Amino acid sequence: MTWYLIGAIAIGGLITFGLRALPFAMLKPLRKSKFVRALGEWMPAGIVLILAVVVLRDEIVARGDQWWMALAATAVTVAVHLTCGRRILLSIAAGTGAYIALVNLL
Repeated sequence: MTWYLIGAIAIGGLITFGLRALPFAMLKPLRKSKFVRALGEWMPAGIVLILAVVVLRDEIVARGDQWWMALAATAVTVAVHLTCGRRILLSIAAGTGAYIALVNLL
């Protein structure tokens, strides 16, 4: 019975190791691919855009007549990002602060 459990754990460990090593083994041929390079360039912006649209949509629906607060905070985020050297943490903090201030003060 003990050898059966040790064998099952060993097989599970080997499968886990193989599944984690497989992406690294496939990475070398993909580094030269133009398609993968293009994905690496455009995917982060696309993911952020999708996230922003989903969050804004949900917040606009949840706030009802106060939908403009989410759009104003988004405008603050974009303005700070473009005027302060594209510092992402600063722009996110400014937009979040603007939104919290608008929601709590108005």
